[in-house]
Amino acid sequence: MLRAPHWRFAALWVLALVALGAFSSGALASSAYHPRINPADFGRRIDNPYMPLTPGTTYIYEGTDEGEDVRNVVEVTRRTKPILGVLCVVVIDSVWVGDELSERTADWYAQDKRGNVWYFGEDSKAYEHGVVVSTEGSWQAGVDGAQPGIVMEAHPQVGDTYRQEYYAGHAEDMATVLSLNASVDVEYGSFEHVLKTKEFTRLEPGAVEHKFYARGIGLVRSADVTGGSERLELVDIEHDAGD
Repeated sequence: MLRAPHWRFAALWVLALVALGAFSSGALASSAYHPRINPADFGRRIDNPYMPLTPGTTYIYEGTDEGEDVRNVVEVTRRTKPILGVLCVVVIDSVWVGDELSERTADWYAQDKRGNVWYFGEDSKAYEHGVVVSTEGSWQAGVDGAQPGIVMEAHPQVGDTYRQEYYAGHAEDMATVLSLNASVDVEYGSFEHVLKTKEFTRLEPGAVEHKFYARGIGLVRSADVTGGSERLELVDIEHDAGD
């Protein structure tokens, strides 16, 4: 996930999280971000139409970053990880720059019964020449003050702004819904009525990424608008029937 100042959006994301039940009255009074997590509010599957994460599915993206070829493979595993009492789906996200593995991350997601997809953390490793050189950006909800966030709303509306994660000083991604009616052409196909979001973070002021999500598919394109040069698009989806 992408890591601009958010003061202009503060009121909007507070209202959005209140509507989603992510804030307690006490948290509002103190302006602290501390969503209520009740394991009973979460199910075992992730079938949000804009972000379906079905175990055994692998999404393959290709593109460029600073003139180099990039390949991103996102595997929805059958593994789970309990976090704050919630059973999260483990998704392995691997990035190759040229022929070299650059990063591999285990992401942890769960969907509440309203249909919101929550992000509970990640175990991220950056590589150089096959050797782990950094785990910066890794975090887990409930550890060292880290809090989960919503990465995909059940019913997104233009103007909604929300926290996707929160680990102060390390992981503070936010997103704003820009459109519900975008059109996108990628190698995998052409899509209408696409959800378009803007991702940003106070940790990298000025860095903005746009993402495009097609119903029934999920993420089909991402592109740095400012602060970076990475462009990725969906080229294939593989399904493993399993046992």
